[in-house]
Amino acid sequence: MTSNKTNSHAAQANPDFQRIIDEIVDTGFVGIQLRVTDEHREWAGTAGLSALGETAPPPSNGRIRIGSNTKTFVATAVLQLVAEGQIALDTPAAHYLPHLAIDPRITVRMLLQHTSGIFNFTGEVLEDGTIVPGVVAWSGKDWVDNRLRGRDVLDLVRQALALPARFEPGTDWSYSNTNYAIARLLIEAVTGDPLAQVMQRQILEPLGLTDTLVPENSTELGGPHAHAYYRYDDAGKQRTVDVTVSDPSWISSGGDMISTSKDLHTFIRALVTGKLLPAPLLADMLTPESKVGYGLGVIVQHTRSGTVITHNGGHGGHAALMYSTADGSKTMTAALNYVDDADLTLSEPFQQATQRLIEEVFGGPAA
Repeated sequence: MTSNKTNSHAAQANPDFQRIIDEIVDTGFVGIQLRVTDEHREWAGTAGLSALGETAPPPSNGRIRIGSNTKTFVATAVLQLVAEGQIALDTPAAHYLPHLAIDPRITVRMLLQHTSGIFNFTGEVLEDGTIVPGVVAWSGKDWVDNRLRGRDVLDLVRQALALPARFEPGTDWSYSNTNYAIARLLIEAVTGDPLAQVMQRQILEPLGLTDTLVPENSTELGGPHAHAYYRYDDAGKQRTVDVTVSDPSWISSGGDMISTSKDLHTFIRALVTGKLLPAPLLADMLTPESKVGYGLGVIVQHTRSGTVITHNGGHGGHAALMYSTADGSKTMTAALNYVDDADLTLSEPFQQATQRLIEEVFGGPAA
């Protein structure tokens, strides 16, 4: 694939960033938007295409579905309610949601840190590589055919809770979208408001994040955006379809939000610099568990030049990167559009691209 190279003054000011994103596109991505900021300047550039078969590059601040970056927003909203005294981190989640069959040993903290052991409603990959199907289709022809169908979060959670837990609460770590669907229900239970309203009131409006939203059952992104694609097998034939328009309620608060590289920069910088949480709760959030370094809705990575706070996300042809130094002095955010598939063909190039960007921006790969 030939990349659509940006010729802006910003790109010329840092040719290394432009070269890297051009090369990332050449590994198979449709397009990428990259934004890097430090205390002195901001660099923003694009490479590749906004849509297959067209010539326009991705919009420089286009909206995308940010996938699991949603978890950082949700965790922040929960911790703000902790600060207000409406939720306690080490209180059982069942205390707030007595109508759900949640193991009474599972605390709010365990939900946010993925140490609850609750079955992931999008499916599990066990330690031996065994794949356990989820309660909702999120890949292949089933997902394509049903991508405009709405799902009820309470139903997804109840189905997941009815399945065997991965482990005893607090004894291990396993990524589970169900944890964050329950966190959404918890937020709504204690505030009496839908998550979208709580997010708008507590985070989006105070920070001026006008391109970030909780879409609920809305299928449109709105505003300028790059297109997302999905490739699947249909009776032995490979088909590629535009899946930009889709209903994200199948993943709910595990990964349904929409944002831009600029809004993600504003959010992560405000978060790590203490503008959204009191210092003790921010410290809690940034304290990682020992297995993979997951805090409360964030991942804590160590590079040769220092600690980096991050969360990435992606599915269905869109992906988002969100990184910041622990003091907020430097951030890197990116939005990618690509052709996704059930085999996650681009997962390895995605990881390689991410590591290259981390090394270039933060001075060393993740340890």
